[in-house]
Amino acid sequence: QVHLVESGGGLVQAGGSLRLSCAASGGTFRRYAIGWFRQAPGKEREFVAAINWIGDSTYYADPVKGRFTISRDNAKNTVNLQMNSLKPEDTAVYYCAASNFMTRVPTEYMYWGQGTQVTVSS
Repeated sequence: QVHLVESGGGLVQAGGSLRLSCAASGGTFRRYAIGWFRQAPGKEREFVAAINWIGDSTYYADPVKGRFTISRDNAKNTVNLQMNSLKPEDTAVYYCAASNFMTRVPTEYMYWGQGTQVTVSS
């Protein structure tokens, strides 16, 4: 069992940056790939980015490529999502999740955090 807690959300103007963190406890964090997803009001949860267990392979959704960067520190049991050049359409609740392999499919993730709100004003 892995317990995930997101932090770092907030309100930012368009063009600004935020850094989200996902802190893990209660399990062997380094065994899992970690993904970030987001869900805006009235929309389905969508894939944002993922990183494999060792941190040498990453995968991004097209809308965030070149703007977001996912990274992990297994010594600190954390995964970060650096978000630059934010747009109003990035507004959503952001979730991190753990899976046995790197994938964009939400149902493949076994453990989820509670989410952190990101709001980008125009």
